Amino acid sequence: MLALRFDTLIKEFIITILWSLSPFGEAKVGIPYGLLKELNPYLVFVLALAANIMVFPIMMVFLDKINTWLIRWNWYKRSALWVAKRAKKGSGAQLEKYGYLGLALFVMIPLPGTGVYAGSIATYLFKMDTHKAFWANAIGITISSMIVWGVTHLGMKLV
Repeated sequence: MLALRFDTLIKEFIITILWSLSPFGEAKVGIPYGLLKELNPYLVFVLALAANIMVFPIMMVFLDKINTWLIRWNWYKRSALWVAKRAKKGSGAQLEKYGYLGLALFVMIPLPGTGVYAGSIATYLFKMDTHKAFWANAIGITISSMIVWGVTHLGMKLV
């Protein structure tokens, strides 16, 4: 019986991490998922945050290496241009006005389309220093995760 529970816990933590890595949710979905599954709230926060922060270096490798190879195909090129236009429109004004602070603020907003994937694409498109942009993204992700964790945790206690 205990082994089954342990297996279930591991599975739920893995799903929490996968949601936090996913462009369809990031930690904004991973954290509520883990908390709603009644996992350790502090471990959920740490794992979801770490997974979400890891997206930035993965995206930078993808954009630097794989993107340039895939751009040869029209279907990919059209999709990449559409995403690039959305990222420039969504983050361009903040980045021009506030630089890396603007990037952190953009990533920090816990709404769809404003997380580390968009921040990574903006970093690439605006040719920002990767090291500084990593820290801006990490700070933004951390604040966003704290907001999501706090609201979800508090909401669950009130219900």
